[in-house]
Amino acid sequence: MPARQIGSSPINKGTAGFPEDPIANETMTAQVTYKVHGLDCADEVAVLRNQLDGRAGILAVDFDILEARMTVEYDKERISPESIEAAVASTGMKAIPWEENAKEKGASFWQRRGHLIMTSASGASLLGGFISHSILHGSFFHALVAGGAEEHAFPLASLLLYVCSIITGAWFVVPKALRAARRFQPDMNLLMTIAIAGAVAIGEWLEAATVAFLFALALFLERWSVGRARRAVTAMMDLSPVTARYVSPESGVILEKRVEEVPVGASVLVRPGEKVPLDGVVVAGSSRVNQAPITGESAPVSKKPGDQVFAGTINEDGALTFRATKRAGDTTLARVIHLVQEARSRRAPSERWVDKFARYYTPIMMAVALCMVLLPPLFFGGSWAKWLYRGLVTLVIACPCALVISTPVSIVSALTAAARNGVLIKGGMFLEAPSRLRGLALDKTGTLTYGRPEVQEVIPLNGHSREELLEIAATLEANSEHPLANAILRIAKAEGISLRHAKDFRAIKGKGASANIDGRPFWIGSHRLMHEMGEETPEIHDKAEQLARAGSSIVALGNDEHVCGLITIADGVREGARETVREVRKLGVQRIVMLTGDNEGTARIVAGKTGVDSFMAELLPEGKVEAVQALVRDLGVVAMVGDGVNDAPALAAASFGIAMGAAGTDAAIESADIALMSDDLSKLPWLIKHSRHTLRIIKQNIAFAIGVKLLFMIFAVLGIVTLWMAIAADTGASLLVISNGMRLLGARHRCLRALSPAKASPSRHN
Repeated sequence: MPARQIGSSPINKGTAGFPEDPIANETMTAQVTYKVHGLDCADEVAVLRNQLDGRAGILAVDFDILEARMTVEYDKERISPESIEAAVASTGMKAIPWEENAKEKGASFWQRRGHLIMTSASGASLLGGFISHSILHGSFFHALVAGGAEEHAFPLASLLLYVCSIITGAWFVVPKALRAARRFQPDMNLLMTIAIAGAVAIGEWLEAATVAFLFALALFLERWSVGRARRAVTAMMDLSPVTARYVSPESGVILEKRVEEVPVGASVLVRPGEKVPLDGVVVAGSSRVNQAPITGESAPVSKKPGDQVFAGTINEDGALTFRATKRAGDTTLARVIHLVQEARSRRAPSERWVDKFARYYTPIMMAVALCMVLLPPLFFGGSWAKWLYRGLVTLVIACPCALVISTPVSIVSALTAAARNGVLIKGGMFLEAPSRLRGLALDKTGTLTYGRPEVQEVIPLNGHSREELLEIAATLEANSEHPLANAILRIAKAEGISLRHAKDFRAIKGKGASANIDGRPFWIGSHRLMHEMGEETPEIHDKAEQLARAGSSIVALGNDEHVCGLITIADGVREGARETVREVRKLGVQRIVMLTGDNEGTARIVAGKTGVDSFMAELLPEGKVEAVQALVRDLGVVAMVGDGVNDAPALAAASFGIAMGAAGTDAAIESADIALMSDDLSKLPWLIKHSRHTLRIIKQNIAFAIGVKLLFMIFAVLGIVTLWMAIAADTGASLLVISNGMRLLGARHRCLRALSPAKASPSRHN
């Protein structure tokens, strides 16, 4: 499908996008941001909202689960930050002012590892108790069904281990259950606590320990999934240097200062190989600057007086002096960091379906069990002992273990299978999203292309052969570190080209090189050098201009008589990129758009080769964010695939972000929700299929778990289910949904037929 240009987006100098001053409305209204320890999922968000919303003086509350951050707008005359912190503490969580938290080294060891330790201890104790019971009781079956009956008394060692499993498994559950009971807002924590207590009351220690462990495992998996996506901003902050060489206006002496101390208008020196510390305009010197971290351009950009430079970009081969035009907190890179934060806070994950179901399921099940215990004896002359037993059976059946464990087991299995296939998915919240994908935005450099220059064509002229041209070019470039020279050397090596003997080598600064090869002078360099050598004919000039307009860099090769040939070099399109785009479209994705900071000509060529529906060129990070947000508004679920820091805000602004792993910067990988670790674009259609398969498994598990519960509750009311049958039903349902979920571990990646498995995709780091 031919590509069409949507438009281009130059730097938008009018949108700063920075957070407003914390103090709003001058006197009455203030805003405070907290790091909340214990804020891991939508459950905690609901608890905090219930605690804070409607409280006198609280005007608005906003949450960012991925950063565990809470922002509160409040009336200073009616409530204080200390009162807000006390309200949070009453929920069992802890709020620390964000400024203080930034100085912390992190949460305590117990806060980081407590759930893992207690869940592991619960599982080990449960296993130890069952094994010891089987050995001491002499029967695996008796150990499995042992309960309140006297002939099935528990050995002391097994009993102690089961008690240990219950205590450690319910360690973080019981406090939440007690607080839910005090608020008269029953939740799964409360139901689980009652179910465990009921199982203990009737002597079902194995059941009680199993329930405690499985629920603790579900909570731990949830924390683990969310916790892996919390390091985006920290990774990006390392891109900008912390100091700058500031040229004193009074003495001209170069002083090394922190970037925060450099005033706007100051002159700053950047030496070769260093990062540009601030945004500014070049006033002296010339060099090439790698702007890929900001603009996404595939090749270094020449800089001369009057040109703009950006913080975080890399000065390559010449000293530059520039005038700082922005303070450290206002640079393009700082805006990138803020855009990531802003997009994260707007995209809080929706409540899980199981949580919504639990709002009704939990109180209903508690009411049903209570009615079964009270109503028949009170109004129909039933036996208290019989209906108490049936009520406990119902409570055990109602235990939502199978329901609660069905989703996390399926998700963890799917995450594991994806990791084995080179796809890193940062938690279950991002696993289901690809199944609903309707739009796809793809970065060009490093995503659809390899992110490094590659030889595209070798064009012999004036009677020379292709092999001879490569021999001479590789010989002249043998000692160069220039990216274009490296591209020539790579293709020569790949084709087994041998180097010739060269003498009198001379570098022509900024243009190329020359040497005597086999007693004859040869030169290699840019189109400009070819013109200066006086050997360029009108036909060769037109040919070079035509190739340049097609988006290629031109390397000319000549001798003392004529131009021997031309070599075109460009960022090569990834093998299989077009086939991947076709496969993704076949899976129902309605629109596929390429976004790039490169010029329109290069973008048009790559768009045509890859078959995307449309493209946008010359975009800075803000432009990519706007493009992605427009797609989200039009289509709903949209993914962004990118690899650079310039892509990080767009990755965060999309419904979910996908980073090209090996070619991507750390910040892009950290800010994305999914990373293709092997830079294999054919994993995109695999990811969509894998997500849909996972969603089917989860739905199967939920439907089965609820169906079994309803069926056995009917049997319990009719009195045809015994306690051990209820336990078998609950345990069996849990095992079946676990087994069904673990089928996802067998997922395998099938390469697209059009791709050749014998060829490996090169990486920019090779």
